[in-house]
Amino acid sequence: MPTPIASSPSTLPADSTIHWTEADQPQSAHWRSERGAPAPKRVVLADDTMSADTAYRLACEGTALLWRGDFHNARQLLQAIARRIDKTPARKQRKAPKEAAAPAEAFHLYRQAQAQRARVLNMLLLPVNADYTIPLRRAPNVHAACLAAWGPADLAVGPSVITLRELQGLTSTHEWRRKGLEIAALGEAPLNRIHPHYGVFSPVRGEYIDLVAKAPLPAPGVAFDIGTGTGVLAAVLVRRGVAQVVATDTDPRALACARDNLALLGVAKQVQVVQTDLFPEGQATLIVCNPPWLPARPGSPIEHAVYDEDSRMLLGFLAGLKGHLAPGGEGWLVLSDFAEHLGLRTRAELLAAFDTHGLKVLERLDAKPLHPKATDATAALHAARAAEVTSLWRLAVAGV
Repeated sequence: MPTPIASSPSTLPADSTIHWTEADQPQSAHWRSERGAPAPKRVVLADDTMSADTAYRLACEGTALLWRGDFHNARQLLQAIARRIDKTPARKQRKAPKEAAAPAEAFHLYRQAQAQRARVLNMLLLPVNADYTIPLRRAPNVHAACLAAWGPADLAVGPSVITLRELQGLTSTHEWRRKGLEIAALGEAPLNRIHPHYGVFSPVRGEYIDLVAKAPLPAPGVAFDIGTGTGVLAAVLVRRGVAQVVATDTDPRALACARDNLALLGVAKQVQVVQTDLFPEGQATLIVCNPPWLPARPGSPIEHAVYDEDSRMLLGFLAGLKGHLAPGGEGWLVLSDFAEHLGLRTRAELLAAFDTHGLKVLERLDAKPLHPKATDATAALHAARAAEVTSLWRLAVAGV
């Protein structure tokens, strides 16, 4: 089990105060939103006497519900609201188009629906005391989870308000961090677990890790791990015998997470963790990058691990690779073709980007996804998920 450490408190939006009226008196509290969402403008008090239908109607209208009842009843109410969102009215079913939408359109409609669903569900709010206790009946002890996500409690800040969904995400992530995720490519237990921190994407897609664990290594030398996240790929490279790795990221939470994991795995001496955008200084024999796979705008900070607006990280990696590769070196681009099946990027565009930046393909290693949605015919975007392939592109400088 990792030793919990306090990460830096999250950056709050400029208007980080929420206001409401209680007992005919104006009230306010610190507003916490990891997504950077503004505080709701309309807030009413809610408790165990409020029906799910009323709560759903108010939430759809944009009125937030500040909970004053039993904590477990708040959870049940959130589930009831979710059921009402997910139940498609018969009139909408009758108006549904007969022909299926094109993949790109289906993807955008799916994201719109998910954003609307999140907006409604995030209207159920909870109070949090300055010392990270929740002043509700049967409330759980969330102090350790809040400490890990927000840093030490600042009593001067006073009480806060947070959405119930965000609190659930915070506590579930803390369990991931406490228990860790076993990574087969890291070897035998106990030195094979990755502990993701709050706000850092968990390496649950094991196929991309396996590709890095099996691809043939170039000549010995320094390796760069671009966008290290939890540090899992840097650790895999060390386990494979790479003597020195420089792991980079821009997110302070990711950097802290990577340092913790590398220390727990016993490879901290072989990996230098650096805060920088994409490449560190110098050259390397091997440069690995697993950029976000979908060229779309992220809706929250955690989605930056999935969505790469305008393919900024992908194209930045390809543009800088030639200048940072040592003679005879290789760049490993780990990328899913999910975007291609969704109509967001074509294979021709990807290959053209290689050519534009003076790169050639030495080999492409492929793996099918192992996650449950790939075989679930009822999952959203199933056709694209079923066809998805994750590839490790072994790239080198063209003409060499």
